[in-house]
Amino acid sequence: MDRRDFLMATTAAILSVPGRAPSAPAGSPQDLADIAAAMTDGRLTARGLTQVYLDRIEALDRHGPQLHAVLETNPRALEIAAALDEERRTHGPRGPLHGVPILIKDNVETSDPMMTTAGSLALEGWHAPQDAPLIARLRAAGAVILGKTNLSEWANFRSTHSSSGWSARGGQTLNPHALNRTPSGSSSGSAVAVAADLCAAAVGTETDGSIVSPASINGIVGLKPTVGLVSRRGIVPISHSQDTAGPLARSVRDAALLLGALSGPDPSDAASAAVAGRFVADYERFLDADGLRGSRLGIARRFFADNAPLNDFLDRCVATLAQAGAQIIDPADLPMHGDWVAPEQEVLLYEFKSDLNAYLARLPTGFPVRTLADLIRFNTAQAPRELPLFDQELLRQAEAKAGLQDAPYLKARAACLRATRARGIDAVLARHRLDAIVTLTSGPAWLIDPVNGDFDTGGCSSPAAIAGYPHISVPAGLHRGLPVGLSFFGAAFSEPTLLRLACGFEHVAPARAVPALLSSI
Repeated sequence: MDRRDFLMATTAAILSVPGRAPSAPAGSPQDLADIAAAMTDGRLTARGLTQVYLDRIEALDRHGPQLHAVLETNPRALEIAAALDEERRTHGPRGPLHGVPILIKDNVETSDPMMTTAGSLALEGWHAPQDAPLIARLRAAGAVILGKTNLSEWANFRSTHSSSGWSARGGQTLNPHALNRTPSGSSSGSAVAVAADLCAAAVGTETDGSIVSPASINGIVGLKPTVGLVSRRGIVPISHSQDTAGPLARSVRDAALLLGALSGPDPSDAASAAVAGRFVADYERFLDADGLRGSRLGIARRFFADNAPLNDFLDRCVATLAQAGAQIIDPADLPMHGDWVAPEQEVLLYEFKSDLNAYLARLPTGFPVRTLADLIRFNTAQAPRELPLFDQELLRQAEAKAGLQDAPYLKARAACLRATRARGIDAVLARHRLDAIVTLTSGPAWLIDPVNGDFDTGGCSSPAAIAGYPHISVPAGLHRGLPVGLSFFGAAFSEPTLLRLACGFEHVAPARAVPALLSSI
C-alpha cells in the first residue's frame, strides 16, 4: 500500500459516507477530537484529509447529487495543509483545530484567492485584501480554510418569496437527506457541507435563524453566539443589532471547540468592544454528558401549539429531558410572544441600508456596486441572471428608509428589546429560575418551491436573535423521515450553560441521522 492509499484508507475509517454509513452517536470517529488523535499518532495528515474533502466535494457537490453547497474551494488549501503538517512535525500542534479543514460562508472575507460575494453576481471579483478577524483567529488556531459555501443570496434579505439556499452565483443548495427538500437558510451551504461530510466543520452567520434553522433541518448542531462574542468585522452585513457568525458542526463538542477559536476581542467592532471580559478560550470544559441533571428548563409551547404532530414530537423531547434529570416547567412562554415580528422587520430594513452602504463603500473605487442603490440597479440590469425566481422588494424597501436617528427606527428597536429581553427571555428566566428556554428549533424541511418560495414550518429563532442572546440547536431525531432539532436559548453570555445542556441532551437523544441522499422522501 503506497502513502496515498494508506491516507485514503485511514481517512475512510474516520469519515462516514452518506447513505452507507450507519448513524453514529456523539464521540464517533467523525469528531474533531478523533481527527486530532489520528493526526497526532500519524494515521492521518492535514494534507491527506484536505484532499479527501476536496474529492468528496468533487464527487457529491460538483457531480453526483450536485448539492451546490460549495461555491469555490481554496486553491491554496493543500499547500496550507502541507505546511501545517510540517509545523506539527517540527513544533507540535497549535491546538485541536490544527490541520482541520473548515468551510466558510461566502459572506465572510478571506484573504485567500477566493471571492466574498454573499452569493451575488454584483460582488463577483471582490477579493478581500485581508481576513475577517474571525478567519484570522481560525488560521491562528491552525485551521485550513477549505473553501466558501453557498448561501441564500444576501443572507436571505432580498425578497419575501425567496427560496432558501438559492443564490445567483451558486444556484439552489439541496438538502442531503432529501434532495427535493429545502436546506433552509441562509447558512445553507455551510450546514449541508457539514451534514454531508464535505468538511470537518463550518462557519455560518445568523441575523435571525440562519444558523439554527439550517442546523435543525440538516440534522447537525448549530450555535448562534451572543452578539459581540465573535467579531462582525469583515462580514457582509444585514443588521449590526443582530448579526453574528457561529459554528456548524456534527457534535456539540465540535461546536464548542470551534466557538473557542472564533470568539475573541476586536476593538474595532463596537459590539466586541462592549463584551470585554466575557470571552472564553475553552468552551469544551463546560461539556457534561450528564449536563441535564438538576437543570431547570422552561418549555416554550406557543411556537408549535397549532401543529399537533410537532407538539407531540416536542412532548417526546420533554420526556427525554425529564428522564435525564431536568426539572421541567411547562409551559414557560414569552409574555409578548410574536409582538416582535413587525418591529424586527422595521429594524432590519433601516440597519440593512445603513450597514450595507458602509460595507460597500469600502470596495475599490470603480467597483460596479458601492451603495444599496447601485445594487438595486445592478440586479435590474442583470434580471435574467439575478431575478429569474424572485424579486428584490426588500432591497427597495430598505433603500426607502431614512437614517438610524429616524424616530420609527428608534421606536421599533425599543419595541424589539422590550418584547425579547425585558419582557421576554430575561423575564421568563427570572420568573421560573430557569437555566434555559427549550422548544423545537423548526419544523421539518419543506419542498423546494422556486415559484412560491419558502413555506414556513415554524421556528423559534427570533427571540434570541433579536435580543442578541445565544441559541443552540441539537439534533432531536426524525419527524416523518426528516431531521428536527431541539433548541436551548438563554441569557446573554450563557454559552457555557447552553453547551452543558446541549451536551447532556445529545447523549440521550436519538443519534444524528446520516444523510442518505434520497431523491425524495
